[in-house]
Amino acid sequence: MASGDRRAQAVWQHAVDALADGLVIGLTLLDPHTLIIGGGLAEAGETLFAPLRAAVAERITFQKLPHIVPAALGDTAGCLGAGLLAWDLLAPRSQALHGGIRLMVDRTVLAGARVVLPTGVVEGGRVTVEGGRIAASAPQERPTLDLTGHWIVPGFVDVHVHGGGGASFSAGTAEEALTAIRTHRAHGTTTMVASTVTGDLADLARQAAVLAELTQQGDLAGIHFEGPFISAHRCGAHQPELLRDPDPADVRKLVDAAHGAARMMTLAPELPGGLESVRLLAEHGVIAAVGHTDSTYEATLEAIDAGATVATHLFNAMPSLLHRAPGPIAALLEDERVTVELINDGTHLHPSVLQLAFARAGADRVAFITDAMGAAGMNDGMYPLGPMRVEVKDGVARIADGPTAGSIAGSTLTLDTAFKRAVTVDGLPVQDAVRALSANPARLLGMADRVGSLEEGKDADLVVLDGSYDLAGVMRKGEWLVRPEVR
Repeated sequence: MASGDRRAQAVWQHAVDALADGLVIGLTLLDPHTLIIGGGLAEAGETLFAPLRAAVAERITFQKLPHIVPAALGDTAGCLGAGLLAWDLLAPRSQALHGGIRLMVDRTVLAGARVVLPTGVVEGGRVTVEGGRIAASAPQERPTLDLTGHWIVPGFVDVHVHGGGGASFSAGTAEEALTAIRTHRAHGTTTMVASTVTGDLADLARQAAVLAELTQQGDLAGIHFEGPFISAHRCGAHQPELLRDPDPADVRKLVDAAHGAARMMTLAPELPGGLESVRLLAEHGVIAAVGHTDSTYEATLEAIDAGATVATHLFNAMPSLLHRAPGPIAALLEDERVTVELINDGTHLHPSVLQLAFARAGADRVAFITDAMGAAGMNDGMYPLGPMRVEVKDGVARIADGPTAGSIAGSTLTLDTAFKRAVTVDGLPVQDAVRALSANPARLLGMADRVGSLEEGKDADLVVLDGSYDLAGVMRKGEWLVRPEVR
């Protein structure tokens, strides 16, 4: 590097450090959820924002970091000039600034709804949101929004979703991933883990690099690798010729490719290297999930003892429960260390089977998932799923051609539909539905201190439902993604 280049880099880093030093004072005092930077600084893009986020993170170690984002082009507000702090703390989020920096700390009071808390349902309850988090409520405060006749439940958490809105996480582009994220957020999923499908290891590593960056930015909660380490006898919508045994070295390659964003991996533990891979995943803090498996009852118990803690879409893509050969289903249901995923779309499971799972596992060990592919939120038609083509007809997705043609290929489900079905068709209490859609998956991901319930100090992620359990509003980190239309 030339001396001039080194001097320029040193000057640039000094400027970034100086800006970070100035921001830390306001961030420490006000603890905002978002820091919006406008003017010429916004035009610098990630050249500025990446090192600025890192510099701020080094200086703040005792509180949650805010989102540091550029102002959108064309946004206007009273500004004090690029690089200055605008202490207009109560301005609506829609009034982002142009030419300056704003710390967003707003306060919203939602009142009159049935609020589902960890302790039960509060009639005519209140939820107060401040700075993107749930705050203590003051009864004398005037409500910002009257939600009488509605429900307020925690934002949904999906640990197994492949895509939506015509886009797929397996496409390997941030654009498609963000389309899928926006689609599911609009249906109440405020936290999600992106699932891949079986592919070549090099392709999966490239996909993981893109998804890892979105995880670092806070758009995703991590990556779930579903395949290629699964059984050819239970491959479902995975391409058989791309399957392979779970060699621990290959498993490690995918974990490393995710740069710390790998949250879960589904594998068949009965395959050569299966138990060793389960142990490896557990040692690296990655959830080992049993799925797409031909395992026996005994082999599944061994996998659980080795560290497996999740049943991937229980009942689907595994041997049936038989009276002389209970298989993996019985082993996964009976062990208290295991969280069982269920796809509650009316296609994958009969209501009585879902009720059986709740009765045996208990409401605290069930996590509803979508297992949704790109057609979620879309019309019938042809869609890609990894390297395969899927036909969606009457809302049911099936492999269109090849040796697995006709196999169910994930779902077109969104979690708001799963919630309504749980209460109105399956007969679950609302509190149990909330556990399955929010609290349990949040705990599984190790995020229960931030999301999954409506408690003071947690992210203001919530869903508003009307009296018929249809979605009426979605808030994520204090920002309305879908604003309730109330009279």
